[in-house]
Amino acid sequence: MLYTFGSFQLDVKERRLACGSEVIPLRSKVFDTLCILVENHGRLVRKDDLMQRLWPDSVVEENNLDHNISKLRRALSDGKGGEQYIETVPRQGYRFIAEVKSGPAPALHAVQSFNEHDVPEQEIQFLTTDDGARLAYSVGGEGPPLIRAIDWLNHLDFEWRNPLRRLWFSHIMRHHTLLRYDQRGSGLSDWNITDFSFERSLSDFEQLIETVGFDEISIIGSCQGGPIGAAYAARHPKRVRNLILVGAFARGWPPPGSMVTEQFNAMLTLIRLGWGRDNPAFRQLWTTLFRPDASPAETEWMNEFQRITSSPENAARMMAEFPKIDITDILPKVSCPTLVIHSRDEAVVPAQEGRLIASRIRGARYVELPSRSHEVAPGEPAWEQFLTEVSSFLGWNENKQESVSAAV
Repeated sequence: MLYTFGSFQLDVKERRLACGSEVIPLRSKVFDTLCILVENHGRLVRKDDLMQRLWPDSVVEENNLDHNISKLRRALSDGKGGEQYIETVPRQGYRFIAEVKSGPAPALHAVQSFNEHDVPEQEIQFLTTDDGARLAYSVGGEGPPLIRAIDWLNHLDFEWRNPLRRLWFSHIMRHHTLLRYDQRGSGLSDWNITDFSFERSLSDFEQLIETVGFDEISIIGSCQGGPIGAAYAARHPKRVRNLILVGAFARGWPPPGSMVTEQFNAMLTLIRLGWGRDNPAFRQLWTTLFRPDASPAETEWMNEFQRITSSPENAARMMAEFPKIDITDILPKVSCPTLVIHSRDEAVVPAQEGRLIASRIRGARYVELPSRSHEVAPGEPAWEQFLTEVSSFLGWNENKQESVSAAV
Protein backbone atom coordinates (compact mmCIF):
# COMPACT_ATOMS: atom_id res chain seq x y z
CA MET A 1 0.00 0.00 0.00
CA LEU A 2 1.21 3.50 -0.90
CA TYR A 3 0.10 6.48 1.22
CA THR A 4 0.65 10.10 0.22
CA PHE A 5 0.34 13.14 2.49
CA GLY A 6 1.74 16.60 1.91
CA SER A 7 4.96 16.12 -0.09
CA PHE A 8 5.56 12.65 1.39
CA GLN A 9 5.03 9.14 0.05
CA LEU A 10 4.91 6.17 2.44
CA ASP A 11 5.34 2.74 0.85
CA VAL A 12 4.45 0.24 3.57
CA LYS A 13 5.51 -2.90 1.72
CA GLU A 14 8.85 -1.43 0.63
CA ARG A 15 9.26 0.16 4.09
CA ARG A 16 10.23 3.44 2.47
CA LEU A 17 9.38 7.04 3.32
CA ALA A 18 10.21 9.59 0.63
CA CYS A 19 9.81 13.32 0.24
CA GLY A 20 9.85 14.01 -3.48
CA SER A 21 13.00 12.31 -4.76
CA GLU A 22 14.67 12.05 -1.33
CA VAL A 23 14.42 8.80 0.62
CA ILE A 24 14.20 9.46 4.37
CA PRO A 25 15.83 6.71 6.48
CA LEU A 26 13.96 5.73 9.65
CA ARG A 27 14.77 3.19 12.33
CA SER A 28 12.51 0.15 12.27
CA LYS A 29 10.32 1.06 15.28
CA VAL A 30 10.05 4.68 14.18
CA PHE A 31 8.89 3.52 10.73
CA ASP A 32 6.38 1.13 12.34
CA THR A 33 5.03 3.98 14.48
CA LEU A 34 4.45 6.09 11.37
CA CYS A 35 2.67 3.21 9.60
CA ILE A 36 0.27 2.71 12.51
CA LEU A 37 -0.55 6.41 12.72
CA VAL A 38 -1.02 6.83 8.95
CA GLU A 39 -3.15 3.70 8.63
CA ASN A 40 -5.39 5.14 11.36
CA HIS A 41 -5.28 8.73 10.09
CA GLY A 42 -7.95 10.96 11.58
CA ARG A 43 -8.47 8.63 14.54
CA LEU A 44 -6.95 8.80 18.01
CA VAL A 45 -4.41 6.05 18.60
CA ARG A 46 -3.97 5.60 22.32
CA LYS A 47 -0.50 5.31 23.80
CA ASP A 48 -1.18 1.90 25.33
CA ASP A 49 -2.37 0.52 21.98
CA LEU A 50 0.67 1.93 20.19
CA MET A 51 3.09 0.47 22.69
CA GLN A 52 1.39 -2.92 22.58
CA ARG A 53 1.64 -3.05 18.79
CA LEU A 54 5.23 -1.80 18.69
CA TRP A 55 6.59 -3.94 21.54
CA PRO A 56 4.17 -6.90 21.86
CA ASP A 57 6.64 -9.11 23.75
CA SER A 58 8.45 -6.50 25.82
CA VAL A 59 7.82 -4.16 28.71
CA VAL A 60 9.14 -0.73 27.76
CA GLU A 61 8.86 2.74 29.20
CA GLU A 62 6.61 5.37 27.68
CA ASN A 63 9.58 7.55 26.79
CA ASN A 64 10.46 5.01 24.07
CA LEU A 65 7.23 5.95 22.32
CA ASP A 66 7.85 9.65 22.96
CA HIS A 67 11.27 9.21 21.33
CA ASN A 68 9.67 7.65 18.22
CA ILE A 69 7.17 10.50 17.91
CA SER A 70 9.95 13.07 18.29
CA LYS A 71 11.99 11.35 15.55
CA LEU A 72 8.95 11.29 13.26
CA ARG A 73 8.23 14.96 13.77
CA ARG A 74 11.78 15.84 12.82
CA ALA A 75 11.65 13.56 9.77
CA LEU A 76 8.33 15.06 8.64
CA SER A 77 9.43 18.63 9.17
CA ASP A 78 9.35 20.23 5.71
CA GLY A 79 9.74 23.78 6.89
CA LYS A 80 6.38 23.86 8.71
CA GLY A 81 7.10 21.42 11.51
CA GLY A 82 5.95 17.85 12.08
CA GLU A 83 3.02 18.97 14.27
CA GLN A 84 0.97 19.57 11.10
CA TYR A 85 0.95 15.79 10.69
CA ILE A 86 0.93 14.37 14.22
CA GLU A 87 -1.36 15.82 16.89
CA THR A 88 -0.73 15.08 20.56
CA VAL A 89 -3.83 14.44 22.65
CA PRO A 90 -2.56 15.07 26.23
CA ARG A 91 -2.45 11.95 28.43
CA GLN A 92 -4.29 9.98 25.72
CA GLY A 93 -2.26 9.41 22.58
CA TYR A 94 -1.68 10.71 19.06
CA ARG A 95 -3.64 11.42 15.92
CA PHE A 96 -2.37 11.71 12.34
CA ILE A 97 -4.27 14.78 11.15
CA ALA A 98 -2.97 15.39 7.62
CA GLU A 99 -5.06 14.49 4.58
CA VAL A 100 -3.98 11.04 3.41
CA LYS A 101 -4.53 9.38 0.05
CA SER A 102 -3.93 5.69 -0.42
CA GLY A 103 -3.65 3.21 -3.24
CA PRO A 104 -1.66 0.16 -4.37
CA ALA A 105 2.06 0.69 -4.80
CA PRO A 106 3.12 0.77 -8.48
CA ALA A 107 4.71 -2.40 -9.82
CA LEU A 108 7.53 -2.59 -12.33
CA HIS A 109 6.84 -4.12 -15.74
CA ALA A 110 9.13 -7.08 -15.02
CA VAL A 111 7.17 -7.92 -11.88
CA GLN A 112 3.76 -7.53 -13.53
CA SER A 113 4.51 -10.41 -15.89
CA PHE A 114 5.46 -12.76 -13.08
CA ASN A 115 3.17 -15.61 -11.95
CA GLU A 116 2.81 -15.07 -8.19
CA HIS A 117 1.66 -18.67 -7.68
CA ASP A 118 5.02 -20.13 -8.76
CA VAL A 119 6.68 -19.79 -5.36
CA PRO A 120 5.59 -19.24 -1.74
CA GLU A 121 5.67 -15.96 0.14
CA GLN A 122 8.64 -15.28 2.39
CA GLU A 123 8.68 -14.48 6.10
CA ILE A 124 10.94 -11.64 7.27
CA GLN A 125 12.54 -11.99 10.71
CA PHE A 126 14.92 -9.75 12.67
CA LEU A 127 17.88 -10.11 15.01
CA THR A 128 19.81 -7.53 17.02
CA THR A 129 23.61 -7.68 16.81
CA ASP A 130 25.92 -7.13 19.76
CA ASP A 131 26.38 -3.49 18.76
CA GLY A 132 22.62 -2.85 18.60
CA ALA A 133 21.99 -3.02 14.85
CA ARG A 134 18.78 -4.71 13.73
CA LEU A 135 19.26 -7.08 10.78
CA ALA A 136 16.48 -8.44 8.59
CA TYR A 137 16.68 -12.02 7.34
CA SER A 138 14.52 -14.65 5.71
CA VAL A 139 14.65 -18.46 5.86
CA GLY A 140 12.77 -20.71 3.46
CA GLY A 141 12.90 -24.02 1.62
CA GLU A 142 13.81 -27.55 2.63
CA GLY A 143 17.06 -29.47 2.91
CA PRO A 144 20.59 -28.71 4.15
CA PRO A 145 21.19 -25.01 4.94
CA LEU A 146 22.62 -22.71 2.25
CA ILE A 147 23.52 -19.17 3.33
CA ARG A 148 23.69 -16.34 0.82
CA ALA A 149 26.43 -13.98 2.01
CA ILE A 150 25.66 -10.30 1.55
CA ASP A 151 26.08 -8.39 -1.67
CA TRP A 152 26.94 -4.70 -1.54
CA LEU A 153 23.30 -3.70 -1.00
CA ASN A 154 20.09 -5.67 -0.75
CA HIS A 155 16.37 -5.40 -0.02
CA LEU A 156 14.81 -8.74 0.88
CA ASP A 157 11.26 -7.84 -0.08
CA PHE A 158 11.93 -5.86 -3.26
CA GLU A 159 14.40 -8.49 -4.46
CA TRP A 160 11.93 -11.29 -3.76
CA ARG A 161 9.41 -9.68 -6.12
CA ASN A 162 11.84 -9.63 -9.03
CA PRO A 163 10.92 -12.57 -11.29
CA LEU A 164 14.46 -13.61 -12.24
CA ARG A 165 15.87 -13.55 -8.72
CA ARG A 166 12.78 -15.08 -7.17
CA LEU A 167 12.84 -17.98 -9.60
CA TRP A 168 16.53 -18.56 -8.85
CA PHE A 169 15.87 -18.54 -5.11
CA SER A 170 12.87 -20.86 -5.43
CA HIS A 171 15.03 -23.24 -7.48
CA ILE A 172 17.59 -23.33 -4.65
CA MET A 173 14.82 -23.79 -2.08
CA ARG A 174 13.75 -27.07 -3.68
CA HIS A 175 17.09 -28.47 -2.49
CA HIS A 176 18.17 -26.31 0.45
CA THR A 177 16.95 -24.27 3.36
CA LEU A 178 17.98 -20.86 2.02
CA LEU A 179 18.92 -18.01 4.35
CA ARG A 180 19.11 -14.47 2.90
CA TYR A 181 19.61 -11.21 4.76
CA ASP A 182 20.01 -7.48 4.32
CA GLN A 183 23.38 -5.89 5.02
CA ARG A 184 23.38 -3.37 7.87
CA GLY A 185 22.58 0.06 6.49
CA SER A 186 20.39 -1.26 3.67
CA GLY A 187 17.05 -2.86 2.85
CA LEU A 188 14.90 -3.75 5.84
CA SER A 189 17.87 -3.69 8.25
CA ASP A 190 18.80 -0.62 10.32
CA TRP A 191 20.01 2.34 8.26
CA ASN A 192 21.29 4.45 11.17
CA ILE A 193 24.71 2.77 11.16
CA THR A 194 28.27 4.00 11.68
CA ASP A 195 30.41 0.83 11.40
CA PHE A 196 30.56 -0.72 7.91
CA SER A 197 33.95 -2.40 8.31
CA PHE A 198 34.70 -5.86 6.95
CA GLU A 199 35.19 -7.26 10.46
CA ARG A 200 31.80 -5.88 11.48
CA SER A 201 30.14 -7.45 8.43
CA LEU A 202 31.83 -10.78 9.18
CA SER A 203 30.70 -10.57 12.81
CA ASP A 204 27.12 -9.93 11.64
CA PHE A 205 27.35 -13.05 9.48
CA GLU A 206 28.59 -15.12 12.41
CA GLN A 207 25.87 -13.84 14.73
CA LEU A 208 23.20 -14.51 12.11
CA ILE A 209 24.20 -18.16 11.75
CA GLU A 210 24.36 -18.58 15.54
CA THR A 211 20.91 -17.00 15.93
CA VAL A 212 19.30 -19.24 13.33
CA GLY A 213 21.02 -22.27 14.88
CA PHE A 214 22.47 -24.00 11.83
CA ASP A 215 25.25 -26.49 12.56
CA GLU A 216 26.66 -27.42 9.14
CA ILE A 217 26.14 -25.01 6.24
CA SER A 218 26.98 -24.27 2.63
CA ILE A 219 27.72 -20.69 1.60
CA ILE A 220 27.28 -18.82 -1.68
CA GLY A 221 28.78 -15.34 -1.87
CA SER A 222 29.20 -12.88 -4.70
CA CYS A 223 31.20 -9.64 -4.89
CA GLN A 224 32.12 -8.68 -1.29
CA GLY A 225 29.95 -11.55 -0.05
CA GLY A 226 32.77 -13.77 -1.36
CA PRO A 227 35.34 -12.51 1.19
CA ILE A 228 32.71 -12.81 3.93
CA GLY A 229 31.99 -16.44 3.03
CA ALA A 230 35.65 -17.38 2.58
CA ALA A 231 36.70 -15.76 5.86
CA TYR A 232 33.90 -17.54 7.72
CA ALA A 233 34.91 -20.88 6.16
CA ALA A 234 38.52 -20.32 7.29
CA ARG A 235 37.46 -19.43 10.84
CA HIS A 236 34.91 -22.24 11.17
CA PRO A 237 36.24 -25.13 9.07
CA LYS A 238 34.09 -27.77 10.79
CA ARG A 239 30.85 -25.91 10.10
CA VAL A 240 31.15 -25.19 6.36
CA ARG A 241 30.28 -28.02 4.02
CA ASN A 242 30.67 -26.24 0.66
CA LEU A 243 31.66 -22.76 -0.52
CA ILE A 244 30.63 -21.08 -3.80
CA LEU A 245 32.23 -17.77 -4.76
CA VAL A 246 30.70 -15.86 -7.69
CA GLY A 247 32.35 -12.74 -9.11
CA ALA A 248 34.25 -12.38 -5.83
CA PHE A 249 37.47 -10.58 -4.95
CA ALA A 250 40.15 -11.24 -2.33
CA ARG A 251 42.43 -8.20 -2.33
CA GLY A 252 39.98 -5.34 -2.32
CA TRP A 253 37.83 -3.65 -4.91
CA PRO A 254 38.92 -2.02 -7.11
CA PRO A 255 41.87 -4.41 -7.35
CA PRO A 256 45.32 -2.84 -6.94
CA GLY A 257 46.63 -1.15 -10.08
CA SER A 258 43.39 -1.36 -12.07
CA MET A 259 42.08 1.52 -14.13
CA VAL A 260 38.92 1.54 -12.00
CA THR A 261 40.98 2.67 -9.02
CA GLU A 262 41.42 6.08 -10.62
CA GLN A 263 37.66 6.41 -10.99
CA PHE A 264 36.82 5.25 -7.48
CA ASN A 265 36.58 8.61 -5.72
CA ALA A 266 34.54 9.98 -8.61
CA MET A 267 32.14 7.06 -8.21
CA LEU A 268 31.74 7.76 -4.50
CA THR A 269 30.95 11.39 -5.27
CA LEU A 270 28.32 10.36 -7.83
CA ILE A 271 26.67 8.08 -5.28
CA ARG A 272 26.50 10.80 -2.62
CA LEU A 273 25.11 13.38 -5.07
CA GLY A 274 22.67 11.40 -7.13
CA TRP A 275 21.85 7.98 -5.71
CA GLY A 276 18.44 8.85 -4.25
CA ARG A 277 17.14 11.06 -7.07
CA ASP A 278 14.22 10.15 -9.31
CA ASN A 279 16.47 10.65 -12.33
CA PRO A 280 18.18 7.23 -12.73
CA ALA A 281 21.16 8.61 -14.67
CA PHE A 282 23.47 8.45 -11.63
CA ARG A 283 22.53 4.82 -10.91
CA GLN A 284 22.64 3.81 -14.59
CA LEU A 285 26.44 3.73 -14.31
CA TRP A 286 26.24 0.78 -11.93
CA THR A 287 23.51 -0.98 -13.87
CA THR A 288 25.62 -0.80 -17.02
CA LEU A 289 28.71 -2.09 -15.21
CA PHE A 290 26.94 -4.97 -13.49
CA ARG A 291 24.60 -6.04 -16.32
CA PRO A 292 25.67 -4.45 -19.63
CA ASP A 293 23.36 -6.71 -21.66
CA ALA A 294 20.28 -6.34 -19.45
CA SER A 295 16.86 -5.96 -21.05
CA PRO A 296 14.96 -2.66 -20.62
CA ALA A 297 12.81 -4.23 -17.88
CA GLU A 298 15.88 -5.51 -16.01
CA THR A 299 17.57 -2.14 -16.35
CA GLU A 300 14.51 -0.38 -14.94
CA TRP A 301 14.39 -2.79 -12.02
CA MET A 302 18.09 -2.50 -11.21
CA ASN A 303 17.97 1.29 -11.26
CA GLU A 304 15.02 1.27 -8.86
CA PHE A 305 16.59 -1.47 -6.72
CA GLN A 306 19.66 0.67 -6.12
CA ARG A 307 17.56 3.69 -5.19
CA ILE A 308 15.45 2.03 -2.52
CA THR A 309 18.06 -0.26 -0.93
CA SER A 310 19.95 2.41 0.99
CA SER A 311 20.65 6.09 1.49
CA PRO A 312 23.29 7.73 -0.74
CA GLU A 313 25.62 8.25 2.24
CA ASN A 314 25.32 4.64 3.45
CA ALA A 315 25.92 3.28 -0.06
CA ALA A 316 29.06 5.38 -0.40
CA ARG A 317 30.37 4.49 3.08
CA MET A 318 29.89 0.78 2.42
CA MET A 319 31.76 1.02 -0.87
CA ALA A 320 34.57 3.02 0.75
CA GLU A 321 35.37 -0.10 2.83
CA PHE A 322 35.92 -2.35 -0.21
CA PRO A 323 39.52 -1.32 -0.98
CA LYS A 324 40.45 -2.19 2.62
CA ILE A 325 39.42 -5.85 2.27
CA ASP A 326 42.31 -8.29 1.86
CA ILE A 327 41.83 -12.00 2.55
CA THR A 328 44.67 -13.33 0.40
CA ASP A 329 46.43 -14.74 3.47
CA ILE A 330 43.20 -16.31 4.72
CA LEU A 331 42.36 -18.23 1.53
CA PRO A 332 44.86 -21.09 2.09
CA LYS A 333 43.07 -21.81 5.37
CA VAL A 334 39.82 -22.63 3.55
CA SER A 335 39.58 -26.42 3.64
CA CYS A 336 36.03 -27.15 2.41
CA PRO A 337 35.21 -28.01 -1.23
CA THR A 338 35.10 -24.71 -3.12
CA LEU A 339 33.66 -23.66 -6.47
CA VAL A 340 34.85 -20.34 -7.92
CA ILE A 341 32.75 -18.93 -10.78
CA HIS A 342 33.61 -15.78 -12.69
CA SER A 343 32.39 -14.08 -15.86
CA ARG A 344 35.21 -13.86 -18.39
CA ASP A 345 34.50 -10.35 -19.68
CA GLU A 346 32.84 -8.59 -16.75
CA ALA A 347 33.86 -5.00 -16.01
CA VAL A 348 33.27 -4.91 -12.23
CA VAL A 349 35.67 -7.53 -10.82
CA PRO A 350 38.20 -8.73 -13.44
CA ALA A 351 38.41 -12.47 -14.07
CA GLN A 352 42.00 -12.59 -12.83
CA GLU A 353 40.64 -11.94 -9.34
CA GLY A 354 38.62 -15.14 -9.56
CA ARG A 355 41.67 -17.03 -10.78
CA LEU A 356 43.68 -15.66 -7.87
CA ILE A 357 41.11 -16.91 -5.36
CA ALA A 358 40.98 -20.37 -6.94
CA SER A 359 44.77 -20.64 -6.99
CA ARG A 360 45.02 -19.99 -3.25
CA ILE A 361 42.33 -22.44 -2.08
CA ARG A 362 43.57 -26.01 -2.19
CA GLY A 363 41.49 -28.14 -4.58
CA ALA A 364 39.17 -25.31 -5.65
CA ARG A 365 37.36 -25.72 -8.98
CA TYR A 366 37.47 -22.64 -11.20
CA VAL A 367 34.85 -22.03 -13.89
CA GLU A 368 34.92 -19.05 -16.26
CA LEU A 369 31.64 -18.16 -17.92
CA PRO A 370 31.31 -16.59 -21.41
CA SER A 371 29.54 -13.48 -20.13
CA ARG A 372 29.95 -9.74 -19.54
CA SER A 373 27.66 -9.77 -16.47
CA HIS A 374 28.97 -9.50 -12.94
CA GLU A 375 26.35 -12.13 -12.02
CA VAL A 376 24.65 -14.03 -14.82
CA ALA A 377 20.86 -14.26 -14.81
CA PRO A 378 18.22 -16.54 -16.36
CA GLY A 379 17.92 -15.89 -20.07
CA GLU A 380 21.64 -15.31 -20.65
CA PRO A 381 23.58 -17.82 -22.79
CA ALA A 382 25.88 -18.53 -19.80
CA TRP A 383 23.02 -19.23 -17.39
CA GLU A 384 22.61 -22.91 -18.20
CA GLN A 385 26.34 -23.50 -17.64
CA PHE A 386 26.17 -21.62 -14.34
CA LEU A 387 23.17 -23.67 -13.21
CA THR A 388 24.81 -26.95 -14.24
CA GLU A 389 28.02 -26.14 -12.33
CA VAL A 390 26.18 -25.13 -9.14
CA SER A 391 23.77 -28.07 -9.18
CA SER A 392 26.58 -30.55 -9.81
CA PHE A 393 28.77 -29.05 -7.10
CA LEU A 394 25.98 -29.09 -4.51
CA GLY A 395 24.90 -32.59 -5.50
CA TRP A 396 21.33 -31.86 -6.45
CA ASN A 397 21.28 -34.85 -8.85
CA GLU A 398 17.87 -34.12 -10.30
CA ASN A 399 16.21 -36.86 -12.32
CA LYS A 400 15.15 -34.45 -15.00
CA GLN A 401 16.90 -31.35 -16.20
CA GLU A 402 15.18 -28.21 -15.03
CA SER A 403 15.66 -24.83 -16.61
CA VAL A 404 14.86 -21.67 -14.73
CA SER A 405 15.26 -19.68 -17.92
CA ALA A 406 12.57 -21.75 -19.61
CA ALA A 407 10.15 -20.79 -16.85
CA VAL A 408 10.65 -17.06 -17.33
